[in-house]
Parts: sequence; C-alpha cells; structure tokens
Amino acid sequence: MMKITHLLFTTGILLGMLTLSSCVDDDNDANRLYPNALVTVKEAADETVYFQLDENTTLLPVNITSPPFGSKEVRALVNYDEVDDPSQVYDKAVKVNWIDSIRTKPMAPNLGEENDEVYGNDPVEVVADWVTIAEDGYLTLRFRTMWSHQGITHYVNLIPTNNPDNPYEVEFRHDANGDVSGRVGDGLVAFRLDQLPDTEGETVKLKLKWKSFHTDKSAEFDYRTRAATPATSAIAAERSVIPLQ
Repeated sequence: MMKITHLLFTTGILLGMLTLSSCVDDDNDANRLYPNALVTVKEAADETVYFQLDENTTLLPVNITSPPFGSKEVRALVNYDEVDDPSQVYDKAVKVNWIDSIRTKPMAPNLGEENDEVYGNDPVEVVADWVTIAEDGYLTLRFRTMWSHQGITHYVNLIPTNNPDNPYEVEFRHDANGDVSGRVGDGLVAFRLDQLPDTEGETVKLKLKWKSFHTDKSAEFDYRTRAATPATSAIAAERSVIPLQ
C-alpha cells in the first residue's frame, strides 16, 4: 500500500506510448500489449528461472529456460498467460508473451553534505501507480520529470536518511545531468532494500522522501523484509522512456 503526501499529478504528455499502425480486432492480442505483472526475475539453486510475483506467489515461466537478463536479479514488467503445465515447487506455471527489465540498483550510502554534489537534487514527481510499490525486498518507483529526447542519461539513487527515529526512512535522489527542459517523461527504477534493518517478519512503514517541482514530499509504503524463496489499470506506457543509471 502507498500513501502519498501532497502528490502532484502532472498533466503533460506521457512519452513512450505504444503506437499501433492498425486496429487490433482480437481482444487477447490487444491485452498482450500491456504488462499484467511486475515481477522479480530469479534463478533457483538448480538454475531454474522463476518469477516472484508478490511476497508469497512464485511463477514458473515454461517457455524461458535460461536467465533472460544474465545472472543479475532484476525487477521486470511482464505479460503472461497462465497455463496448465506442471509448476513443480512454484505456485503457477505461465507462458511469457514478453518481458522488459527495469533498471535495478542497490541503495547508495548517505554522504551527508556531499549528497547534492554526488547524487544531485533535481526535482521529480513520484507517480501513484500500480508499479510504484514496495514488495519482495525492493522499492519500485515510477517517476515523472522533464527530459529533452537527446539521449542524456539521468542518474537516480535511493539513500537512507539516517534518521535515528526511523531506520526505514529513505530518500530518492535525481541528477538530471543538465537535462532539465523539454517534455514530460516517465522513468521506472527499482532499488534493493537489503541494507535496511530486518523487520523480522513484521510489516513496517517505509517512508520515502523526495524533492518535487514545488515542495518536498513524502510517501509511506507497507514494507516487510524479503522472506526465503525457492532460490535457497494499467497504463500502456509503464515502460521507462528516460535513459537511467
């Protein structure tokens, strides 16, 4: 769950929308244009590729036999159909129609007075969307900012605030690399939260802070440290259109 404090919904054009050259008559084909899940792509000890759908549900992609993004664990948007194939130790068997990875990063250290210089302090708007969520040990964010279409890389990081009263308070940092004009565009990024204290099975409030275009804002997410796994509405333009690091 996510609670936004003073969230501004920008009314600019959503970039990266899928454009169809002709009408699609088949509802099933049309549905496959959209992501229907946000997952973590994982590899089990026996090298089986599987997806973590939420905190408790795992998916076995029967038509993927090798890691689609190499050995690195990543968050990804996927469109899949459930199938009747055996799911082994996993909850469901699925056929993947397409999959698209999200920029997935660890948290960065809080550098105190050097944060602005190292991580930037350019504004963003965090979008209250189904992909903006804390689950499976990650904070995944859809954010909105200005960009010029010139291929300039924007740098994003998540740092702990080191608040002694709240160890689960983090801050989203954005360095536009000088690319601060143009049109509105969306980015998707996921941060691994394993540097936060273990919640020991409890659900706590994870507080996210960021600088928006008008004021400082915050949001709260339900967060629980990732549990052990077998490894030992949607808007069409969910994909990130801004080059990110």
